[in-house]
Amino acid sequence: MQLEEEEEEEEEEEEMCCENYDPCFPDQPVVDRYLPIWANQPYFRNKNAFVWAKDSPNGMSWTSITYSKLNNAVEAMAAKLLCFVQRGDTILVLSSPGLQLVKVIFACQRAGLVAVPLVPPDPSGGAVDHLLRAVSQTKPKAAVADRCFIDAVTGSASFGGDQLGRLLKKLRWLSVEHLDDESLDAASSRLSPSEYLGCGARDTYLVQYTSGATGIPKPVLVTAGAAAHNVRAARRAYDLHPGSIIVSWLPQYHDCGLMFLLLTVVAGATCVLASPNDFLRRPRLWLELITEFRATCTPVPAFTLPLMVKRGGINHGKLPLKLWSLRNLILINEPIYKSPVDEFIEEFAAVGVDPSSIAPSYGLAEICTFVSTSWPSEDRNRYPNMPSYKKLLPSARLGSSCTGEGGDITVIVVDEETFELVDDGVEGEIWVSSASNASGYLGHPSLSREVFHGRLRDRTGGSFVRTGDRGVIAGEERYLYVTGRASDVIKMGEDKKHYFHSHYIETAAYNSSSKHLRGGCVIAFGADHPIPAKRTMLVVIAELQKEEDGVAAYSKICEEIRDGVRKEEGGRVGWVVLVERGSIPKTTSGKPRRWLAKHKLMEGSLRCVYEARFEERHRAAVNDGAAVASGSSFRRGIRKLLLVSLL
Repeated sequence: MQLEEEEEEEEEEEEMCCENYDPCFPDQPVVDRYLPIWANQPYFRNKNAFVWAKDSPNGMSWTSITYSKLNNAVEAMAAKLLCFVQRGDTILVLSSPGLQLVKVIFACQRAGLVAVPLVPPDPSGGAVDHLLRAVSQTKPKAAVADRCFIDAVTGSASFGGDQLGRLLKKLRWLSVEHLDDESLDAASSRLSPSEYLGCGARDTYLVQYTSGATGIPKPVLVTAGAAAHNVRAARRAYDLHPGSIIVSWLPQYHDCGLMFLLLTVVAGATCVLASPNDFLRRPRLWLELITEFRATCTPVPAFTLPLMVKRGGINHGKLPLKLWSLRNLILINEPIYKSPVDEFIEEFAAVGVDPSSIAPSYGLAEICTFVSTSWPSEDRNRYPNMPSYKKLLPSARLGSSCTGEGGDITVIVVDEETFELVDDGVEGEIWVSSASNASGYLGHPSLSREVFHGRLRDRTGGSFVRTGDRGVIAGEERYLYVTGRASDVIKMGEDKKHYFHSHYIETAAYNSSSKHLRGGCVIAFGADHPIPAKRTMLVVIAELQKEEDGVAAYSKICEEIRDGVRKEEGGRVGWVVLVERGSIPKTTSGKPRRWLAKHKLMEGSLRCVYEARFEERHRAAVNDGAAVASGSSFRRGIRKLLLVSLL
């Protein structure tokens, strides 16, 4: 019986693939306008657009929405929104992840509103700094949130502090449950189905905040036309079509998680969504969803693969894994190391992971999201022979031009000081030019000119976005390797010409004592050494997996980190700080926020367990009291010492 059902499903897929569907048609100026097209076509009308999967101790459950129902819900929700705000107004989106959030995001575009999607802070006392920043910068007229969140905000006399509380109480609060109530359709006549009144291609429809990996998150202005161009470029690069089934647990509020909502609709595909919290609680859920829905495409941060090898292996769950359907395993979060990818393939090859499905990719908020991928869609056997550069996989294949797989997104590498193109094999800053480029940073005109209007010296032509990422183009096929962020480069020596990329130091530090440290929770940066002047000191902060027994164990870990970095990268670590689990701040996509960790270290707010300084000749010089695991006197001593040494 099961075999017959599988054969019927395969026949349906074959029939679907024979649909008269041109992946370049119908191109629409904004993504929302694809919805009514699919909703009115016989095949797509009852086809699932999105599925929301929920994990529980009793197993997985899910709800879904078809293209027809999604279009109707978006139409009704947009009409209700316009009963409270006007076209062009800015609106905060603070809904919990799920199908309702998907509806709100598309409804804002159809209503012609500027959406500011944000991860809702915990009403019981979560971090509210980002919410305060967003409200102050974007000046929204209203906010959409879950009813329970609204009750917490409006019913509290001091939610988020006095300043945030005053700003939030000025907003018009709309519950997503009210907007999604199908029985409340009195406003549906506000929008005419024959006339599109939503965002135009040049209208700003989204304020997308940067991740905060290299500094305080900045509000990026994205037009509806740029977003449509970006997801069409991604659709071509990954060869997505109505037969594609996407699985994503990424946050739906910004960047890659949000892009795949748009990409699903442009491709006419089906997307299975899950909560990031469910994934972090049980990582194997990701592979089980691929198995259950026979997914063909999935985007994940690069740290997912080593996490799966450690916690999501073949024998770690009840559901047998079947991953043969997967065609695109899209890796985001640069730089991307080759060895964890190889280990993942080796671990899961027995259950169907195809090496040719690996798609290292590159993107950033300032280009909506997608820039490039090295996935060679026309050659399914390339990955085993894909070259690497200094342990990294490429994120683009430019060939003889600078456009690569994306087709009309130009990527170049430039000398940051001279603004001239560098030769292949020479590292420089990555610049990008395309119709996907965002408009700038809200409220930052000078920085917008600097970042979004880069121009090559003594050359005419269009402007480029200066990404702040460093990269190198190498090999006959001109692969692009993203080597790291310019702000994370640690320059050494008095002339500052010798440098390290932070992630190489971090990898060497972790490898030196992987049994005791948490993967992805080690950061490195440079700090000015007070004696002698102008010399940079390497500092490493590492999270411990668990408390160790005695001072000697901590001292040994610090020495292993020092020796490992020296042997693997040639760097001399001057300071090692061991901290408790969860101490290192990260972005929602798992990137370490090195700048913020450094700030916390200098002000003494990190939960330090042990720290050690090393002299120039590598003789350990452990500070008095460093063996103390906790206590206010120890914390005060660390703060005083660091302020003197690092400032």
